[in-house]
Amino acid sequence: MRVPAFPAAPHFPMDIVVNEEIKAYIDPLTPEEYRALERSILAEGCRDALVLWDKTLVDGHNRYAICRQHDLPFQTVQSTRFRSIEDVHLWMIDQHLGRRSLSDFQRGVLALRKREIVAERLARTPPETAPEAPPSEAAAAEASAPAPAAEAQETTREALARVARLSSSQVLQIEKIRKQAAPEVVAAVRAGEISINAAATVASLPWEEQVAAATGGKDELKQAAKRVRESRKKPAAEPPAPHQHETAIGDEDTIESLRERVAALTAENMQLREQLAHLHREAAGG
Repeated sequence: MRVPAFPAAPHFPMDIVVNEEIKAYIDPLTPEEYRALERSILAEGCRDALVLWDKTLVDGHNRYAICRQHDLPFQTVQSTRFRSIEDVHLWMIDQHLGRRSLSDFQRGVLALRKREIVAERLARTPPETAPEAPPSEAAAAEASAPAPAAEAQETTREALARVARLSSSQVLQIEKIRKQAAPEVVAAVRAGEISINAAATVASLPWEEQVAAATGGKDELKQAAKRVRESRKKPAAEPPAPHQHETAIGDEDTIESLRERVAALTAENMQLREQLAHLHREAAGG
């Protein structure tokens, strides 16, 4: 992997510090990839310089291990842009997002990690005070650091999708996998045994069912995803005939009750008329 052109130091430093957190931050090479890198270095030497943050190794852990194993020389470059471990992680993410060998899932995970780091920085109140640095280093770091507004704009789901060369829906699915999927399901999608879409679907199952499906292998995972999709389908609509029949019966009942009410009111009206006529006759006779 090519790195930016920092000032190179063609020596064989023996005091390099390997930070296990930094080393494990990016997915390791597969055994096949590691052997291919080893063959290349043995044939052509270590062409790319190792990137250091003071004495801490940031980029080139595999090259460093191979060169130490075979007693081969290598170069290092010292970066002055790193002010914190967050700067290191962001730089590593940007570098590895350009690797063609990464899968869609790996690129999505890296893009989401970047968003989390930037979100934490923007939410930090008050802003973390960086340690004082010489004027030249401070100016260089300030010039290379993106503005907060620009960082926030770069972390929208659409921006992440562009950076990771994915669709917005894939980014959403990877988010779901990271939050809900059992480690066995994550391992399966990372190994390419199941698609991102299928893994996100399986991640909606209870934890125990996810583990059982992953234990059964990729075919069982695919079947589990299929079962979840089928269960989400809406059932066929019931025939409307019974409802229509009940409505008709209800209408007939309503009409009949209205007829009875009209008949009762008519009889009451006639009775009142007769009483009124009787009163008039008594008044006339008196």
